[in-house]
Amino acid sequence: MSTMPEKQKKAPAEKATNAGAKSKPEGPSVPSVAVVDAQNRKLTDIALHPGVFGVEVNDHLLYEAVKHYRAGGRSGTHMTKNRALVSGTGKKPWKQKGTGRARAGEARNPLWRHGGTVFGPVPRDYSYSMPKKARAAALRSALSQRVNEGALRVIDRFGIEQPKTKALKGLLDQLGLTGKTLILDTRPADALLLSGRNIPGVKVVDVSHLQVYDLLDCRTVLASQDALQKLEERLAS
Repeated sequence: MSTMPEKQKKAPAEKATNAGAKSKPEGPSVPSVAVVDAQNRKLTDIALHPGVFGVEVNDHLLYEAVKHYRAGGRSGTHMTKNRALVSGTGKKPWKQKGTGRARAGEARNPLWRHGGTVFGPVPRDYSYSMPKKARAAALRSALSQRVNEGALRVIDRFGIEQPKTKALKGLLDQLGLTGKTLILDTRPADALLLSGRNIPGVKVVDVSHLQVYDLLDCRTVLASQDALQKLEERLAS
């Protein structure tokens, strides 16, 4: 009776051990970002919440959130005049029979020149509701995408005490930010809001009113530490 060599007996056990080692799940990577001051000096590095800034980007959810935002911004005031609104008499132009002409009831009917429009657009509201959880998931996807692109900058505090455009412009130049910039803060002061409204491409937003469209429609997102903390408290749950 032949016996199997010891080397061949141990092979399956080693193979199972290696398979178990490969199947061990890796922990989620924790993104981090540097915190700077108004002079662009690095103060520290902070770890971002992986459930808010490190999720997988859902492109379709971003599309739905942008479409929802733009639909709510439509004025919906376009319209055309129907036969009741165009000018003209309502009198029957000729008798019903005996003239050899086609039947006509009034000069404002849609078949005639200067007549009313049939089924034309009327004032309406284009906004619609989007599930709350879907909006939150879209925000997480947008934030994660901007972190992956390196577009998120964090400052300890803005330090804009007076409403002066020159002060905020100097801060952005000191940080090396050009192009469209989204500034996020928790209850931004009036001085910051008034300083940013005259700078082309700069938008100051309260973090509680943040939209996916604002995150995607800018080159850089400049946020305060308080704004990041509020975002994590709001979206981590």
